Amino acid sequence: MRIQSVKDDSFRVYGRVFPDFDASELVEAMQKTEAPEDAVVYYPSIEELEKLPVADVVKNSFFGELDMQIGYCNGTNHKLDAVEYHRSSEFGVAASDLILLLGKQQDVEVSGDGAEVSYDSSKIEAFMLPKGTVYEMYATTLHYAPCSVDGKPFRNVVILPKGTNEELTGKKGGQPEDKLLAAKNKWLIAHEEAGIAGAYNGIKGENVSVAE
Repeated sequence: MRIQSVKDDSFRVYGRVFPDFDASELVEAMQKTEAPEDAVVYYPSIEELEKLPVADVVKNSFFGELDMQIGYCNGTNHKLDAVEYHRSSEFGVAASDLILLLGKQQDVEVSGDGAEVSYDSSKIEAFMLPKGTVYEMYATTLHYAPCSVDGKPFRNVVILPKGTNEELTGKKGGQPEDKLLAAKNKWLIAHEEAGIAGAYNGIKGENVSVAE
């Protein structure tokens, strides 16, 4: 599929970048984190990253002093597999070159009786983020694990409101969207091919890949 630049105007519906934000502390610290060659790992909150001086700047500037968490998603990946969204923006720092596969929540379809929720994978767009890019994805942006560049493991800082992606503790309600709730502040639609345990399989079409 066509891979666009995060600097292209087409990215503006999904988020924005912060070219003047100095995230070198985070990028340097991330070089010591694990990045599997045959899997993807995600940790919502990493104390070592949250103790860096830049964390206070992130909290005050990006979250208006609300509590937030800094974790990471690293590894090797080339497929979409699923899309997720939150009730808040997600901020990130590309600690290596990586590719984001993005869509719009507005394109998620719900059947008239609310029984089926679906998303057409042909609407996904791909964006290249060079190492060091600081970016925001809006709450309405569908996303999942980044993809590798040239088959190399990627490293990506993930910054979200505190508690996001933790295990659910309450009872789900009766709204159609509730079937997508996979963790706190995380609504997820999976592709059947991905075989994600317990996930709602609602992605229609190809399991998009950036592999040549």
